[in-house]
Amino acid sequence: MSPVTIVNHYLDAFYSGNFPQAQTLVADDYHFKGPFVEATNKDMYFASAAPLVRIVKGHRLLRQWEDGDEVCSIYDVALETPAGQGTVTMSEWHKTAQDKLVSGRVILDTAAFRSLMPAR
Repeated sequence: MSPVTIVNHYLDAFYSGNFPQAQTLVADDYHFKGPFVEATNKDMYFASAAPLVRIVKGHRLLRQWEDGDEVCSIYDVALETPAGQGTVTMSEWHKTAQDKLVSGRVILDTAAFRSLMPAR
């Protein structure tokens, strides 16, 4: 598969809440960095993302670039929580190898994300 195909299959699975499918596209030694978490392997990453499965309701790809084994995507994520519904624009940079994601870095407006989270 091409890097962009791997990334798009992953994004489709992840943002539809199909984590088992998303996990098949991620290397065991996957490294992820985002504003809320950094993970150094696939299990750690999906454990940290587990709460999202209840609130993500899809995504809409806005723009994407492929450069060798790297793909940068900009997309809107639809969220639905007890605090409300809305979208958050995210940018994610993935590196691939051997038909798997080996790293990911996400950038997002954390204030927009937190505005959709229930008060604690």
